Amino acid sequence: MIATLGRYKIVSEIGQGAMGVVYKAVDPIIDRTVAIKTINLNLSRQELEEYEARFQQEIKAAGRLNHPNIVTIYDVGKTDQVAYMAMEFLEGQELKDMIAMGQLPPADVIVDIIAQVADGLSFAHSQDIVHRDVKPSNIMVMKGTLAKITDFGIARLPNSAVKTMTGLILGSPRYMSPEQVIGKAIDSRSDIFSLGVVLYEALTGVAPFDGDNVNAIMYATVNTTPPPPSAHNRAVPPMLDLIVAKAMAKLLEDRYQAVKELADDLREVRRQMDHSKPAAALKAMTSPVSRPVVKDLADTDTIPMSPGKGADDDTKPLALNKVFDSFDATMRLASMTDQVDDFKEYITATQKMRAYKGKIEPGSPLAPKAPAPTPAPAPAPAPAPAPAPEAAPIAKAPPVEKKPAPRPIAIPSMQSSVSASNSNLLAVAAIAVLSLAAIGLIIALLLK
Repeated sequence: MIATLGRYKIVSEIGQGAMGVVYKAVDPIIDRTVAIKTINLNLSRQELEEYEARFQQEIKAAGRLNHPNIVTIYDVGKTDQVAYMAMEFLEGQELKDMIAMGQLPPADVIVDIIAQVADGLSFAHSQDIVHRDVKPSNIMVMKGTLAKITDFGIARLPNSAVKTMTGLILGSPRYMSPEQVIGKAIDSRSDIFSLGVVLYEALTGVAPFDGDNVNAIMYATVNTTPPPPSAHNRAVPPMLDLIVAKAMAKLLEDRYQAVKELADDLREVRRQMDHSKPAAALKAMTSPVSRPVVKDLADTDTIPMSPGKGADDDTKPLALNKVFDSFDATMRLASMTDQVDDFKEYITATQKMRAYKGKIEPGSPLAPKAPAPTPAPAPAPAPAPAPAPEAAPIAKAPPVEKKPAPRPIAIPSMQSSVSASNSNLLAVAAIAVLSLAAIGLIIALLLK
């Protein structure tokens, strides 16, 4: 291992790539740790020209891309044996290694990572730069799940001088777009397809397009449609199935037309996933300290009256305010919590029911229930006949009080006639007795 490259002191070897070795180094002037990416110059003349051109292209591409989700380039240089590039040293883990471990991060973490990569690619596309080699090994995940995309070595720059040979494949076969496979001209939508493949593999741990050799992989990329991610991982919400399918659409017109659209959809899914979780992360985990109520500011309409102030001994619970509208309250709550879509069906049904002014059939669930019929009162028994009064000093019959006609009651006709005749006989007897008593009183007065 070499000791220095230019002014940089080599600390260790990080890895090896097709172009050369990647080292961890220190810039002694500012005491900053950097990653040194090199290109081996011990190649044939044709290979040297091609690799050096690609290396210079990566420097130009990355130098124009100042974005939080793209690795930062600090410096470039060249020695007799190698050309090198000093870049930001990222302390983290490649997404490839996270997938290879078999312990996939939760779906919401994957969504966050891919959304950040989409942000970085969106910025690159705005600079008319297409990455063309989006894959898990070019995505670095650091602490706090900050993601950065690396290696713009085969990026297409405007007016690029790099010419590829006929049949030369640039990119990793498992993550190439169909247009890359068949050799068509590519644009930013090729990166969208590759990022969709990365998202699929990160969610499931399975590559959507695979085979025993490169030809089999390329054939699958162009001709087959993989099962949705949720078929491999039940924790994947259905909305992510749709997003992955749209990102990996074979036809360009069916695919996302801009990577920003993909990022927006991912963040919307992330928001929905957060709403589906219990609110265990709320800061308000304890109730506020109770404070005495100021008497002058107390709402006396809602305070039960205490005994001795005109209230009953048994205090009744407060009834619901008659002006309270549960539907309006639900509408306000849904609006405050940004859940109008979740209550859309309930809101629509309630509004239709309130607006309905037509006739409601008796059998409808909306028809008011008829009150239960009250049983008719039993007929009062007929009063027993009063006994005949004895002779009184004053023969004056009391006035007969007029009563309302009673409700007709079904009684046999013979019984009615017998009752009527008995009443008449009693009245005649009473009148006769009173008359005799009056005559006797008059005779007694005359004899005196």
